[in-house]
Amino acid sequence: MSDLTKGNSLKLIFFFTIPLLIGNLFQQLYNVSDTVVVGQTLGVKALAAVGATGSINFLIIGFAQGLTAGLAIITATRYGARDYRGVRRSFAASIIISLIMTVVLTVLSLTFVDPILKLMQTPASIFANARIFITTIFIGIFASMAFNLLSNIIRALGDSRTPLIFLVIGTIINVALELLFILVFHMGVAGAGWATVLSQVVASLLCVGYIMRSIPLLRIGKADFKMGLDELWQHFSTGMPMGFQLSIIAIGTMVMQAALNSLGTDSVAASTAASKVDQLCSLPMSSFGVTMATFAAQNFGAGKFQRIMEGVKKTLWLSGSFAVFAGAMVIFFGRPIVHLIIGDADEHVIQLSQTYFNIIGSTYLLLSVLFVIRNTLQGLGRRVLPTLAGVGELAMRVFAALFMVKAFGYAGAVSAEPLAWLGSCAILIPSWLRAVKQLRNLVRSQAVANGETVPADSEEAVDLADEDLSVKFES
Repeated sequence: MSDLTKGNSLKLIFFFTIPLLIGNLFQQLYNVSDTVVVGQTLGVKALAAVGATGSINFLIIGFAQGLTAGLAIITATRYGARDYRGVRRSFAASIIISLIMTVVLTVLSLTFVDPILKLMQTPASIFANARIFITTIFIGIFASMAFNLLSNIIRALGDSRTPLIFLVIGTIINVALELLFILVFHMGVAGAGWATVLSQVVASLLCVGYIMRSIPLLRIGKADFKMGLDELWQHFSTGMPMGFQLSIIAIGTMVMQAALNSLGTDSVAASTAASKVDQLCSLPMSSFGVTMATFAAQNFGAGKFQRIMEGVKKTLWLSGSFAVFAGAMVIFFGRPIVHLIIGDADEHVIQLSQTYFNIIGSTYLLLSVLFVIRNTLQGLGRRVLPTLAGVGELAMRVFAALFMVKAFGYAGAVSAEPLAWLGSCAILIPSWLRAVKQLRNLVRSQAVANGETVPADSEEAVDLADEDLSVKFES
């Protein structure tokens, strides 16, 4: 376990991020392996079928990721405060809520598969395969929820390396099973789906075994599950907004996917292939963001408010520098990777993918700011504003779907992403500036309590019960 409240903040953030980055890389290899194997063995239509379900997949799985990340923030805050009994109770509460939401998500998603695919104007030529693939993924929601919860809880205690190891193992299993199911058993796109589900089951079981063997702090018993509704509500009210935030973003993505579907199979295939390259290039920015959620939560629990502001400043410089580099790389070297994914069968698809890279790569700096600020605010316990930022993203994507696609075609559809990032930052940045003011007030209050002299105009009253800037925890 790692304590992020002591030592050089930049060094800790960097080395905590490295395993997250590698882990996210292998997470993307889950998806890229689907794309490469399906695209090379089953053809462009099968590739488009898998790609057409991406936003639906994100709607459900993204909710699971956001929910469990939110639950883990409370765990991280209690760990930073050295409230170890609270850590176990938090883990127990997280398990209860995750189980309930797994049942709800599974039932709802399987019930409404066909209506959603039709609503998204999924082309008839790929409808059947799209339905098969996404239904398989939905059956395995329990596996995704389990792995996300367990890995987020382990990271909350400062260990970002172990979930990486299990993710690598899961990715290797995923690729092996895909090749077996598709090339040997001829299961088609269903084979790619089942390979993903089974590999996540294995990764989840590895997490359980590691916790039971190596993390006594997380060995919970019956007593830890005996809690009042207030404990469950605290976790529910923290996790759900983060889950809804990603779902709101996913709804916007679904709106755009519907608009993209209306442009034809080539546009869907181009975005499917190009987005895989984009996701790989944006991984470091995303990883820095995830790190900042844990960093902010642990240090807030420890009362080290100045350290949080310093960590954000350093991370913005680090992530922003990479964003400029990654943008250049994706613009100049993304096209050959698309060739690797789909081959040379369709030059029009390749040309469309370059349009994607030109628009997305030139706006990565905006994305890097979004990841750092949003995750830091979540780590501080802000529940509403990051969700509102998701609404901002949704509004911009709807605008792009209604107006930009009609005016500019495929380029208008791709522009939805940077427009969404802009809409989110327009809400997050003012919120962060307000949080900085509150953090500075907390620092000043600590100085007064310690008998230190502060300027008269700095002795402002600080409301520690402010719901937007506190995570309440029991001793």
